[in-house]
Amino acid sequence: MSPFRSAGRQPNRFPLPVSYPLSALYLFATLCLALAACSQEGAYTTSNAHSHNDYNNTQPFFGAYAENFGSIEADIFLHNDSLIVGHHLADTQYHRTLERMYLAPLGQQVESNKGYPYKDSHLPLQVMIDLKTEGQPTLRKLVEVLQHYPALIQSKNIQFVMSGNRPPDSLFASYPAYIWFDGVLSKPYPPAVLSKIVMLSDDMKHYTRWNGATALPDTDYQRLESAVQYAHSLQKKVRFWDAPDSIPAWNELIRLRVDYINTDHIPGLAAFLRHLR
Repeated sequence: MSPFRSAGRQPNRFPLPVSYPLSALYLFATLCLALAACSQEGAYTTSNAHSHNDYNNTQPFFGAYAENFGSIEADIFLHNDSLIVGHHLADTQYHRTLERMYLAPLGQQVESNKGYPYKDSHLPLQVMIDLKTEGQPTLRKLVEVLQHYPALIQSKNIQFVMSGNRPPDSLFASYPAYIWFDGVLSKPYPPAVLSKIVMLSDDMKHYTRWNGATALPDTDYQRLESAVQYAHSLQKKVRFWDAPDSIPAWNELIRLRVDYINTDHIPGLAAFLRHLR
């Protein structure tokens, strides 16, 4: 059973005029609600954007980095003592290593920015690593590789967050201070484990079958809202993967106060968030 409590929202008290297309009215209404939420509770920026499977983009790392994304994701396989980036090992090119595609470019930026990932020293960067092969040996190798990048692991504005095939929860505390974990939103954790978790994520399909093109049903909204409130009560950030990747969906995620908006459309989400500001 889910630990989340139901939380309702106020119904629309005013009938919509029927002379306008419902799709246009919905987009207008959700944009207005998102703008209101941003103005009341702090504006969303690209620091709230998560580049999902970033390595699939035309410009891995650099596309999301140029937009000041707050979170960039790379999937890795441990293969022949190297960390290879890709979604399926069979389709992966072995020269595409984590070091070449992400750590070395980020290291150059941190050196240029005197210890910070971005020129603006207030901007954070979360490097999410999805462990595709067995957790403990893959993470052991990652720790070994990161030791060659002291500027990255010492930067206060960079977090390396593990997802995917994580080691057992009981081992989280045994990893270095610069290694953090992405937890499962619907899973309870003891305090000692929570202290190494910086974000709680989940498959959005566990909460709703909404396609992102129409209004989010009230019951689904309540379920998602309760999940977000639960995570925030633990002082953890929230991300939903497998979420619709569209303007109406981004608006609803903002209304729900989801901390990271998952996207495969870097320029589109960046432009949308700039427009909100």
